[in-house]
Amino acid sequence: MKSLSAYEKVVVVFEHFLQSILAIIALGVVYRYCWIDISDPYKCGALLNKGRWLDPGPRWSSRNPFQLWQPPGCLLHEYKKDDIQECFGRRRLVFVGDSTTRQIFWAVAKKMDQERAEEEISEMLDMDHKHKDLDFTSAGVTVQFIWDPWLNSTGLDEELENFKADPRQDDEDGGAMSAGLILLGAPGLWNARHGQENYFKAFRESIDHVIPYMDHAPVGSGMSHQLSKPFPVRQTSPNLLLLAPVQVPRYQSLSPSREETITPEKIDVMNDLLQQVSAHSYADVVWSYSLMTFSGRGEYEDSGLHVVENVAHRKADILLNLRCNSNAAANGYPFDRTCCSNYSHMASIQWLMLLGGMFLLPGLLFIRRKHSTIKISRFLSNHEVTRALTVFGLVVCFCFYADRTQIFEKSHKVFHRRQFLMALSAVTALGFLSIRRSKSPTSKNSRSMTTYDHGFLSRDQSDEWKGWMQFFILIYHYTNGSSTLWIYEIVRLLVASYLFMTGYGHTLYFLKNGDYSLARVATVLIRLNLLSCVLPYMMRTDYQFYYFAPLVSFWFLVIYFTLKIGHRNNHSTNFVMKKVLLSAMIMTAFTMIPGILEFVTFTLKYTCAISWNIKEWRFRTFLDMYIVYVGMFVAILFHRTSQLRSGPVAPRMAVDSILQVAITHGKLYRIGTVLLSLILLPGFWSLTRRSPNKQDYNWWMPFISFIPILSVVTLRNCHRLLRNYHSKIFAWLGRISLETYVLQYHIWLAGDTKGLLVLGLWNPWLETAMLTANFLWLSWLMAGATQTISVWIIGKRPASRAYEEDDTVGPKHLPYLLQRMESGEGTPSKDIRFDIGQSSTSRWVEKCIVRFREDLRWRLGLILLAMWVGNITYR
Repeated sequence: MKSLSAYEKVVVVFEHFLQSILAIIALGVVYRYCWIDISDPYKCGALLNKGRWLDPGPRWSSRNPFQLWQPPGCLLHEYKKDDIQECFGRRRLVFVGDSTTRQIFWAVAKKMDQERAEEEISEMLDMDHKHKDLDFTSAGVTVQFIWDPWLNSTGLDEELENFKADPRQDDEDGGAMSAGLILLGAPGLWNARHGQENYFKAFRESIDHVIPYMDHAPVGSGMSHQLSKPFPVRQTSPNLLLLAPVQVPRYQSLSPSREETITPEKIDVMNDLLQQVSAHSYADVVWSYSLMTFSGRGEYEDSGLHVVENVAHRKADILLNLRCNSNAAANGYPFDRTCCSNYSHMASIQWLMLLGGMFLLPGLLFIRRKHSTIKISRFLSNHEVTRALTVFGLVVCFCFYADRTQIFEKSHKVFHRRQFLMALSAVTALGFLSIRRSKSPTSKNSRSMTTYDHGFLSRDQSDEWKGWMQFFILIYHYTNGSSTLWIYEIVRLLVASYLFMTGYGHTLYFLKNGDYSLARVATVLIRLNLLSCVLPYMMRTDYQFYYFAPLVSFWFLVIYFTLKIGHRNNHSTNFVMKKVLLSAMIMTAFTMIPGILEFVTFTLKYTCAISWNIKEWRFRTFLDMYIVYVGMFVAILFHRTSQLRSGPVAPRMAVDSILQVAITHGKLYRIGTVLLSLILLPGFWSLTRRSPNKQDYNWWMPFISFIPILSVVTLRNCHRLLRNYHSKIFAWLGRISLETYVLQYHIWLAGDTKGLLVLGLWNPWLETAMLTANFLWLSWLMAGATQTISVWIIGKRPASRAYEEDDTVGPKHLPYLLQRMESGEGTPSKDIRFDIGQSSTSRWVEKCIVRFREDLRWRLGLILLAMWVGNITYR
């Protein structure tokens, strides 16, 4: 075995370090899930008893605080009208208690119909009808409030008598139907205020009155146990009967008369009784309500008794998440209701993919590695492909366990300007520190490196561009930067920049090489879509969810057909430009005229079982439509300029004369374009800052995005010093930008990008560093695996040059999840010969195998057939 160089030793050590991080993450989450969370695996108890504010602050703050309540390890869903209607149907929500409970009643009513609820509140205050029962019905759902500050009314008794925890026991043929949710407000404030010396006795009697109804279930199936395990019938959530603790007031804000009677000693002793009751019965007390006002600052209104509206809404959301989340998985992605939820039952295809990814493929790799002479290994491909398939399968399975189970904890995203800028500054500093001169492709001697000019938009430069854009987008997603308009505007430009490079790169390739073969189309499409086509089957999403791969694939096909039609005349710049203009008009009509996309969607739905969100797709395609054609025009002009530079070419149109002048007076031309770019960039920024919202900015985006993009391209390429140096870290990320964009959805973010993946064990900053390193490493692995699989499907032999030309990473120093093989280890790399006998069946099988090996169309047809069968049978 040859000795390793110093660089290779560093790479090996770094590989082992990353493998150790993955092992620590895996052991940590298994330990937490199997030991710490064993009594509350679905986070129902966490939602009921714990939590903290992610955005606390004074109630008069302009930040609008108290919107993000974070239960330990899960995502609290903000319920809206449609969600409530879908959850409860004909069942009622009943709130019983005093004015603090009434606040939660009105919070649910506002979720149903904000305007009408506010009108009824105003009417109630004007007529001074505070102490009365209330009904609110919207979209078939009825929300009721029973004014009963002592918990001793006949209305309460009727609700308790009719209550059934199991909805299947209800008599829906005319009998009194049980409420789907009952919240009892503990009568502590009223007892403290009006109970005088007997306040505690009266409080105890009220609690003793309702506990038998909360404690009615047989041992082992009480509500506290129901909240810690999924309901037996996944299609039906259990009805809930819950008790709210005594509202702890803000004592400093109470009126003198209230301050005299409502004392901390009284409130504490009553809540102590509730703790004893909940500890010795099946009664469930929503203790998280007490934690919501624990700091006692901005959570309260001026009265000191009632909470601000945002806090009341989150109290309502806790109840709705407890009651409704067991059915949430049936609604499909995004799976952002992870509190008190067991996700969904796995489909058969998910079981097959887990079995194949975690056991079958690793087993086959082991067989190839250790027993390369036995017959079964002859049917396998070479060990590089087997290893790539294994890595691909393991990473996809990791996505499932990270974002479709409770093994990993989830946390809400919250935007902090300071954290966003700190992360951006750190990445920028690393990018500058890694700036190096691009290597000459022809020679390795130092003299050629100093004289070689990589030219306009070289490969290193485009990789660097994609890399720093991807870093910005990742930070934007992780820190919830979409809530800030100016950050959103920048990200929209970054996406447009990537599509500009798509138009430029593919157009230049076709014009230079004239390669319009099926192999080229298949190579690009498989490389772009392999991961985003497999994940929907495992993650219960759809292809459009990973919108960037469909978007880039769509524009690649547009570029391909635009240039392929009449490609024998592509030597004429005039002809090509006319085709591009015609293509732009056709695609505008195809996208924006109603009925065309709808017909395509209808066809896909009933032939391939593909659901396509037309509104979303129309928005995505039109938002960056014309920047792709700008990239095509730049590629055409650059290609023509290269022809004019290479030798005397007779001008064929006016643009040739303009290009010739630019070549002749190159220095003046560069100075002029640089000055123009320096003027346009700040002008564009000041113009877009006038947009009041995202909708206004999106309307202008298709028509003005080319201004900053062309300006940046001009400045980046205005001098050979700028062209010949690039940031290695940014270029590295640029080569795996597709994988980082797709995998971030499930192994870095959580809840289908709605939250963050966390471990729930150590310091949050340490966990973020570990999960980020793991995410980038797995993305790197997946990039190499995807490239190898793509080359294998197409039928080419992997080579280092192939890796360099197809937007992937080089094969030399890729880290691997599994130990690498030495040269010659495993099955030889010669063509595989199958020993399948001489029977007619064997000859037929051999012919099919040969046909699949030699004809790309058969392989692609088999892949499409497998996807079609998967679509129509997926449940």
